[in-house]
Amino acid sequence: MAGNTLKDHIPHVQDMYKEYFLDYASYVITDRAVPHLADGLKPVQRRILHSLREEEDGRFHKVANIIGQTMKYHPHGDAAIGDALVNLGQKNLLIDTQGNWGDPMTGDSAAAPRYIETKLSKFALEVAFNPATTTWQRSYDGRNLEPINLPMKFPLVLAQGAEGIAVGLATKIVPHNFIELLECCIAVLKKEKFKLRPDFPTGGLVDVSNYNDGQSGGKLKVRARIVKVDDRTLAITQIPYGTTTGTLIDSIVTANDKGKIKIKRIEDKTAKNVDIVIHLPPGADTDKAVDALYAFTDCETSISPNCCVIFENKPVFLGVTELLELSVQNTVKLLKLELEIRKQDLSEKWHFKSLEKIFIEERIYRSIEKCETWEAIIDTIDKGLKPFRKQFVRDVTVEDITRLTEIRIKRISRFDGFKADEEMIALQKDIGETEKNLKGLTRYAIAYYENLIAKYGKGRERKTKISRFDEIDASEVILSNLKVYMDRENGFVGTSVRDGELIGDNFSTMDEIIAFKEDGSFAVTKVGDKNFVGNNIRLAFKFDRADEKTVYNMLYRDGRGGNILAKRFQIGGITRDKQYDLTKGSPQSKVFFLEKQPEGLSDKVIIHLVPQPRIKTEVPLNFEDFEVRARGTNGSIVTKYAVKRVERKTKIKEPEDEKGSKK
Repeated sequence: MAGNTLKDHIPHVQDMYKEYFLDYASYVITDRAVPHLADGLKPVQRRILHSLREEEDGRFHKVANIIGQTMKYHPHGDAAIGDALVNLGQKNLLIDTQGNWGDPMTGDSAAAPRYIETKLSKFALEVAFNPATTTWQRSYDGRNLEPINLPMKFPLVLAQGAEGIAVGLATKIVPHNFIELLECCIAVLKKEKFKLRPDFPTGGLVDVSNYNDGQSGGKLKVRARIVKVDDRTLAITQIPYGTTTGTLIDSIVTANDKGKIKIKRIEDKTAKNVDIVIHLPPGADTDKAVDALYAFTDCETSISPNCCVIFENKPVFLGVTELLELSVQNTVKLLKLELEIRKQDLSEKWHFKSLEKIFIEERIYRSIEKCETWEAIIDTIDKGLKPFRKQFVRDVTVEDITRLTEIRIKRISRFDGFKADEEMIALQKDIGETEKNLKGLTRYAIAYYENLIAKYGKGRERKTKISRFDEIDASEVILSNLKVYMDRENGFVGTSVRDGELIGDNFSTMDEIIAFKEDGSFAVTKVGDKNFVGNNIRLAFKFDRADEKTVYNMLYRDGRGGNILAKRFQIGGITRDKQYDLTKGSPQSKVFFLEKQPEGLSDKVIIHLVPQPRIKTEVPLNFEDFEVRARGTNGSIVTKYAVKRVERKTKIKEPEDEKGSKK
């Protein structure tokens, strides 16, 4: 059929792909990976808390049951719900736990959901729930109602932190201190300056000099807290955020195996608190050992924050300062709404109390005894209340009259007018207090935050110490005790070269090796187990990039039967693991002499030529006669005859007089 070819369908498929991909990306960003600014929760966390609130009866519930309840709202399976619930429990803020919930410091996982229990904490019940101020939506299958956002009156996302990877963006918000957050909320309301700094549940040390208000581009450095027990023992008592005792110990063992640090043994005595004991070998410098642990292990790590939240149904990138200010605005809005609802409820109670009092004391209930229809009853009560309408806070409705007809005879007979007056006075007092709070909303919000600190702040003091870290020069603290070998014929250098020739025993993993080959080429490589630099190595030793003074002397043949050339040169700038040529590059070139400029040794050599008629077989050469040039210089022709060997003149040092000075 015309117009039905594959080519005709391609534009349509491309449009479908673009539309579907954008829908998927939007869903992952807004409904899975990124927390909402209003309550600081991801959808799965919000649904878990909502399910817990539905089941709330003051007692603990099996986690397996809560997972099942949450599946009514969350369409992504029990595993995701279980993991999110355990993560919430380990935060120790919104839910109370019972049983083995694992340990984020050691990396131990929680017990199976059927063995552990949970319930909402008192803090969560106070700050996160209020059906009257919650906006609801239908669940994914339309059978139930779930909150769009919880009415959270606390900057939760800054307290707990959040991580998530979506399509095209990610979020990483680090946790902050509970008390300091509330104090900063108060500072916002008082229009005072404040500064937010991270605080981690694992403790440790943190350098916030480049925090950048939690925005992309900033970086935090976090360190373990290391204590010197004695001259040969160190103890790690707190670990960096994002690590576990297991990963930390593994990094120390790996650094020791690679020769970057030297330890005798390591013990993990962690129980309730972190306690990793490091035993050093005799003669070790504890200060250098601490610096080496920070330089080469996970005792120091870096965190790159990226504060991204959902706001007005789209992802936004904010600083933590602005995020806190928006949270305070949201809390004030919720507090105002709660006060308005409370005032309305109190007014309704006072209104009905006054109706009830008049209905009973004025014996209006007796006038309906002869009424034969419902309409007549309503009309009779309405006429009986008409003389008192000015006393009511609003007009009397049919619903009000209906409620009066539902009052039981027993209650009417026991009615106490004096007690009713007292209750109405108390209600009026509460209404007045509520109106006062509405007029002084800022003062009321400050008192609210102060009350949270007083009720829930105990035991939530700062755990992570703010510090400024000095840069550690890794080259100064790394151990230089590695033996490096070379296999001349096969072209390998490294610490694990079998049956190799020893280059030196004072290398570290940060050092580099320069290797010159018989054909006049060379390469620089980092110390490793076994690195290939090229066949037929002539000379190899430790290379120092910072050395700009060392001069090399070289004598080589250009090609198979070419001239013999001499040159003096410096290495200059090079790229690691790249081959460089010191000759003209002619095939079958050969190096006869190559070494560093000797210290205190003569620069003179004797060139022994292959014997031929009418030529001298020994040619003296003084490298000091040649100017030092770049390594790419071809050199100067010394002879065109074949060379048999080259030897250095044996002069060692200039003679010294009796006082030790050179003559």
